[in-house]
Amino acid sequence: MRLTRFLIASVVLLAACSGPSTKSEAQVPPLAQPTRAVPSDAISMKASFAPVVRRAAPAVVNISSKRLVRQQSDPFWDFFGIGAPQNRIEGSLGSGVIVRADGIIVTNNHVIEGGQEITVALSDRREFPAKVLATDAQGDLAVLKIDVGSERLPVLAIDDSGTTQVGDLVLAIGDPFGVGQTVTNGIVSALNRTTDPSGEAPMAYIQTDAAINPGNSGGALVDMDGDLIGLNSFIVSRSGGSSGVGFAIPAAMVKRMVEAAAGGGHELVRPWLGARTQAVTSEIGRSLGLATPQGALVADVWPGAAADQAGLKQGDVILIINGKPAVDAGSVSYAVGSARMGEKLKLGVRRDGGNLTLTLSAQAPPASPARNEWRVAGRNPFEGALVVNLSPATALELGLDPFGVQGVLVLEIGRGYALNSGLRPGDIIRRVNGQILGSVAELRAALAAPNSRWQVVIKRGEQEITGNFRT
Repeated sequence: MRLTRFLIASVVLLAACSGPSTKSEAQVPPLAQPTRAVPSDAISMKASFAPVVRRAAPAVVNISSKRLVRQQSDPFWDFFGIGAPQNRIEGSLGSGVIVRADGIIVTNNHVIEGGQEITVALSDRREFPAKVLATDAQGDLAVLKIDVGSERLPVLAIDDSGTTQVGDLVLAIGDPFGVGQTVTNGIVSALNRTTDPSGEAPMAYIQTDAAINPGNSGGALVDMDGDLIGLNSFIVSRSGGSSGVGFAIPAAMVKRMVEAAAGGGHELVRPWLGARTQAVTSEIGRSLGLATPQGALVADVWPGAAADQAGLKQGDVILIINGKPAVDAGSVSYAVGSARMGEKLKLGVRRDGGNLTLTLSAQAPPASPARNEWRVAGRNPFEGALVVNLSPATALELGLDPFGVQGVLVLEIGRGYALNSGLRPGDIIRRVNGQILGSVAELRAALAAPNSRWQVVIKRGEQEITGNFRT
């Protein structure tokens, strides 16, 4: 499970347009929910989950990933010429779900990330080497393929209908701690949980209290029909073990990932709203005349992106998306991101006290300016660094704010002056010797001038850092 997610303080995470309408189209509609039956007698309460497990468990697999790590030798022994780099094997264990009978398996990206040898063990203990078809680091998804010849494997149907409700019974199936396939039960504790309050969250998770532990990553969260409704991804815990707060990637996003891999794609390109959004607070809600503080307030619109083409404007509040209430900014971002490219989405919008409906076409984030990757050369503080232009596509790919400051992004640090200058991947170079930079071409020009003294300004996270160098 991943160990570096933060959801709340002190908690560690493991693991086309229309005009104004006379009707209140943007008022949040009541949801038409399927009925659920509570057990009515003792016999019903003693009913077993065994039929569901028999259907679902054969499609859940164990995944082990290994990689060779080269360790540096001790400089003391190097001095005597007897030191030698040491190699060690790092491994990780997780789970996966067979979603196609020909051996297509979906799991979490962090289970197989960096793996040079990936092995899939079926429920009957047979093992197969696996190759990676597609990955999505931002959404923590990966699609694998094993060769089973003409054999047809058991599969789990992906239920992306969106009818899951809080309180529904669910089962979590995986291989915690490598002890073997394990089934736990619980309920859906919450829906549309996001981990990024900025509204750029790549995922809106299903929360469950079914016990999830290290090794369950990539395992199945199934409903009482035995269908896959989510892929178990990480937990919130103070101890490292299950505390009843687990999160699963919804089946809709899992299905998009599988479709992308089946279509020959090696990574998932998500549609982008093209707007910076923020949560609607109680104060904002009152000022806009909303009955409840929900929805996504549009704070900025990227020129020419999907939101701009749809007619969204700064100050609009998105209240409905495809007939469903927009809970918050994160849920709007996820709803757009989980759509298929070109899909039309109906947005119920509040503007200037009135309501209107806009049609948004799901589109990829703009990739302009082009990346224009450049490995910096010459006597300067950035020698050896790989830099690229910033665009919404590049920023979102790297988990950065697409509306962030202009500049040139540092992708990686290679051999050269940059290795010792304190520069880090993710830094944004903003100025060199007083010249404001907006592109790799401008950085090239600034570094081409003969100089031995350099003053550079970079943005690192929320900090702006000025450094002076002699080369």
